[in-house]
Amino acid sequence: MDKIISMIGMATKAGRTASGEFMTERAVKKGDAFLVIVAEDASENTKKMFENMCTFYQIPFYIYGTKETLGHGMGKAIRASLAILDQGFGDAVKKRLDESGNCSAKSSEEMR
Repeated sequence: MDKIISMIGMATKAGRTASGEFMTERAVKKGDAFLVIVAEDASENTKKMFENMCTFYQIPFYIYGTKETLGHGMGKAIRASLAILDQGFGDAVKKRLDESGNCSAKSSEEMR
């Protein structure tokens, strides 16, 4: 398992993630999310919805991993989307995502 998924797992154990479409959307709209990740195999509608929402709320947005990988890292069933609810975890995961090159960053740097 890669470091990004491990870090997501740590954030989940610390109670600092929200997952699933409804909870992720709620975290973004309440201003609790510091980073949003959507699975590569999520529907195009889901990707577009979160991309637009994160752009509007100025939250870094990434497409990374599969629904199965994200869910497994969180110790749950498949998850198409998740939000990191802690700035420290969010910054650390964002840094790893930027370094990995295995993801699509859909938000501009000036957002944070």
